[in-house]
Amino acid sequence: MMIKAAAIQHDIVWEDPPANFGRMAPRIADAAHRGARLTVVSEMWSTGFSMKSDRIAEQSDGPTTTFMLEQAAEHDLWVAGSVPVVMPDGGLPVNRFVLAGPDGTTHTYDKIHPFSMSGEHEHYSAGSGVTTVEIDGVNVTPLICYDLRFADLFWDAAAETDCYIVPANWPESRSRHWIALLRARAIENQAYVIGVNRVGRAGRLVYSGDTRIIDPMGDEITAEPGVEETIIADIDPDFVTATRRDFPFMVDR
Repeated sequence: MMIKAAAIQHDIVWEDPPANFGRMAPRIADAAHRGARLTVVSEMWSTGFSMKSDRIAEQSDGPTTTFMLEQAAEHDLWVAGSVPVVMPDGGLPVNRFVLAGPDGTTHTYDKIHPFSMSGEHEHYSAGSGVTTVEIDGVNVTPLICYDLRFADLFWDAAAETDCYIVPANWPESRSRHWIALLRARAIENQAYVIGVNRVGRAGRLVYSGDTRIIDPMGDEITAEPGVEETIIADIDPDFVTATRRDFPFMVDR
């Protein structure tokens, strides 16, 4: 069964979840109006990529996850993005991908590779495993930002995956890496890749977005760099199956 996915490229109000809720609600409503069954926002979309985890991390049922579930229920779609979440054992928080369903369920993935160049590993603990979730017959595997540089995570999940989701805060200075790696992950795994990156500025860092939805053959729909925009594409698991049948590269791994 084919679904429409919306990738929402957006700016972020630094460490201000209520302001970001107010900005995101009409964007999700617009995506729903345009027929989206799945909407994806960026990494740590309600706070920005802040290393103040002691201040911004929420409970697993905190305000950001609650907002995502409310939007999912209101618009009868799935809402995906990452959230800083505290750990019940008192350890470092995690950078957690949350997939909120219209039926009130959530599915999560904790970022396996914290970005050590920014000190993320000192403020967030690493996750330990990848998960795959079925949405209306489409098997979706989430990863987060820096995970994109580690092809083994994608390879290991490829057989069960129709579509990878990668929310990010990836700076403009390395945007060519972001674009090249997204395309490579789609082509080498013969799956869709939804890469959603923020725009705007945080301190000295500038983010150009370069959000895109790439199909199993490497064809892509792209957002305009540097501006807020929503792009929508069909995610068709039958096309994944046909691509892997006609070009059976993965059997030679």
